[in-house]
Amino acid sequence: MSAENSKPSVALGVAERVASQFASLPQVEAVAISGSQMSQFSDAESDVDLYVYVTQEVPLDERVRIAAGSSRAEIGNTTWEPGDEWIDASTGTPVDVMFRHLRWIEEQLDRVLVRHEVSPGYSTCFWYNVLHSRTLFDRASWFAALQKRADVRYPPGLRKAIIAKNYPLLRRNQSSYLHQIELAVKRNDPVGVSHRVAALLASYFDVLFAVNELPHPGEKRLLEHAKASCKKVPDGMERQVRELAWNPDSDVVENINGLVDGLDKLLVSAGLMPTGW
Repeated sequence: MSAENSKPSVALGVAERVASQFASLPQVEAVAISGSQMSQFSDAESDVDLYVYVTQEVPLDERVRIAAGSSRAEIGNTTWEPGDEWIDASTGTPVDVMFRHLRWIEEQLDRVLVRHEVSPGYSTCFWYNVLHSRTLFDRASWFAALQKRADVRYPPGLRKAIIAKNYPLLRRNQSSYLHQIELAVKRNDPVGVSHRVAALLASYFDVLFAVNELPHPGEKRLLEHAKASCKKVPDGMERQVRELAWNPDSDVVENINGLVDGLDKLLVSAGLMPTGW
């Protein structure tokens, strides 16, 4: 077996070892691995994303003990989700641990699957995360029940809500991302352009995955996910996205209009164009 092919087994071994340490703590109900290692797009740079589901907070001293031996450890991060990061001492594998309270993740599923509450971009990424996790520890089968609850057909009301929320933000609303980008271009504000282009792409892909009745896979490898999973994709999407994201000398407004024109056609052909547009 080549070093490249053995990488997933090394990462999984690290994940199982860390999960067993968390499993010994009474606050921990379940541990799962998700993220890049569980996708078809993992590579040598992919870290181990562990999700530790708890009934109450795990003390910092226990978290320090589990990461002991690493020359690089950041314990108690709160920048995104509460979590810890370190480099595994024996294998050099990056480990990223996120802590989630049981009630919190249950609420995230209820938010989209029951109440159809959406956001500007990434509306269904927690749903995707639960569905595409591999269980490493499940004290009383709570996580198995959560995954069963998540394994449902895409709600039509959710798809409608995501499109209604995100599609007008692209260029239809007076405060649309396109309008904000046009102003930033006129002001020679490249940071403002970059900021709003990122937001526009987040909403664009939220709509695209909703059209295809697929939960959103998160912020990484979106083009690869879309090509691999979406049966309905606007013509020229990949080229347009790459041009918009990577070519600072291109006409950003023209690129956005071309990208959204393709989405318009897709929504019309699918019978999903929001009422009134």
